[in-house]
Amino acid sequence: MMKGDEHCWNDHVKGNIALLTRRTFLHLSSACAFSAASKSSWINAQETKPVIRLPRDNLMVYRDKSGTTKQVKTIADWLLRRQSIVQGMESVMGQLPGKEKRCPLDLKIEEEFDGGSYVRRLVTYASEPGSRVPAYLLIPKSVLTGKSKAPAALCLHGTNNVVGHGTVVGLSETPNRSYALELAERGYVTLAPNYPLLAKYQPDISALGWESGTLKAVWDNIRGLDLLESLVFVDRERGFGTIGHSLGGHNSVYTAVFDDRLKVIVSSCGLDSYLDYYQGNEANWFPQKGWCQTRYMLKLAEFRGRLQEIPFDFHEMIGALAPRRTLIIAPLGDSNFRAESVDRIAESARSIFELNGYSGFLRVEHPDCEHDFPDSMRQAAYAFMDQALK
Repeated sequence: MMKGDEHCWNDHVKGNIALLTRRTFLHLSSACAFSAASKSSWINAQETKPVIRLPRDNLMVYRDKSGTTKQVKTIADWLLRRQSIVQGMESVMGQLPGKEKRCPLDLKIEEEFDGGSYVRRLVTYASEPGSRVPAYLLIPKSVLTGKSKAPAALCLHGTNNVVGHGTVVGLSETPNRSYALELAERGYVTLAPNYPLLAKYQPDISALGWESGTLKAVWDNIRGLDLLESLVFVDRERGFGTIGHSLGGHNSVYTAVFDDRLKVIVSSCGLDSYLDYYQGNEANWFPQKGWCQTRYMLKLAEFRGRLQEIPFDFHEMIGALAPRRTLIIAPLGDSNFRAESVDRIAESARSIFELNGYSGFLRVEHPDCEHDFPDSMRQAAYAFMDQALK
């Protein structure tokens, strides 16, 4: 995004769809494309007349208020399809909460480290009553006085059950993962919250009322954006970025579907179609396997043997990010997530970017490596983020 494009996007959105407050962007509950009964039938194998989902690979169709399938011709049409995608996500993840969980952040600094050009603070913040999120907050020294401002990004870590979010700030032996540190050295304020149920962050998600670890993570990230917005040295005018590898890659996508403050999304080795996950091997769809673990979405195990009925997929979620800048890095040798599946996802989603007039804002890269985030791709990702946020 060249300088000024973000403002053009805002004008475009206001002029064409009178866009939505954040809450209506997330839920659009007053114009539901599906009834609550239809929504629950997606995840209840005992329903006699389950709703037939719209095709995951054709985003240019939607159901109107009467349930009739029609062609998407306008952004307003697309928003009806988009709301059904969000409803599908919530039917498995649980419903995104509202004001009842938005308590004071009560930021606390636990440790501080001098990184030379930046300071690294281990902090905790209250994402909801009864739950404090550990996070690393990296701040360029040039903005610490508050006299100038820096762009900011969520930096979401991959699966690591030892140091968790420490991987992205240089506290792990795994190479090619220190993107929170590198972005701080590039002039960004970065926030790296720990993912729930990994390493030392072990919230009782059931007692807290969550139906999935995925949505708990999304909420923690949303509250992390609230935290970034509250900091005097953060430039919030252009919005924020999110970047992540593997678990952090799909965590970034899920969060961005629910929060439009994220204006640029980078996912490395983070996704393929649920149909293609490990080539559709049914062994990966039992409870506590793959996507069906408690820290992800246990309800997905109910779709074992009928993956086509999962009411959302990455084709639709990537489409739901339009027209924001989105970079998907899918290595040719990644054995977790298939590069050819990513191409099919992008082909489907690109129609929505084109509908919005920003077809070039969806970009896919295929480095010749395995499940990794090599330096060349990280540098490309940082430049991609710069275009949106600097």
